[in-house]
Amino acid sequence: MEKLLKISRIIDALNEIIGKITTWLVLVLVVVGGWNVIGRYLGRLIGANLSSNAYIEAQWYIFDLIFFFAAAYALKHNEHVRVDVFYSKWNPRRKALVEIIGTVFFLIPFCGLVIFYSWETVVNSWSILENSPDPDGLPRYPIKTVIIISFALLILQGISKIIKNFAIFTGYLQPQEESSND
Repeated sequence: MEKLLKISRIIDALNEIIGKITTWLVLVLVVVGGWNVIGRYLGRLIGANLSSNAYIEAQWYIFDLIFFFAAAYALKHNEHVRVDVFYSKWNPRRKALVEIIGTVFFLIPFCGLVIFYSWETVVNSWSILENSPDPDGLPRYPIKTVIIISFALLILQGISKIIKNFAIFTGYLQPQEESSND
């Protein structure tokens, strides 16, 4: 069990690093968005084009990165939406069992389906080096790749959760220890 928990800690560390980096993207998004607004109005005032489709698309891409990469980070920190009507009153073993079942039968299959159905689109996008149809637009293939990467990270975080919840369910790990590892 200790080897599995070590794997879980490695996955947690990976998603923690990605999550921390992702939080800084919020500041980048605000700066790019602010420039788009200021550049548009200042450009009109001085008669120059200070904005472009690339900046607008950069906002979309940064938002996409935040949304996709924050998913595994949020799962790691138990921040995903959950209906706690019954769950909050259950004992730690029952909660762990429900988490395992939910992850195995819902989270991982859903992520697998997203990856499966996105794969061909991403491969095709790379094969033609797809670009935005808008003038000065950005390449589309890198951002489409993020879909697969982010859902793979979500699967990994799900595996980490399964390991920790199994350890709780079997009594190897106490719930307090599990939350301190997050």
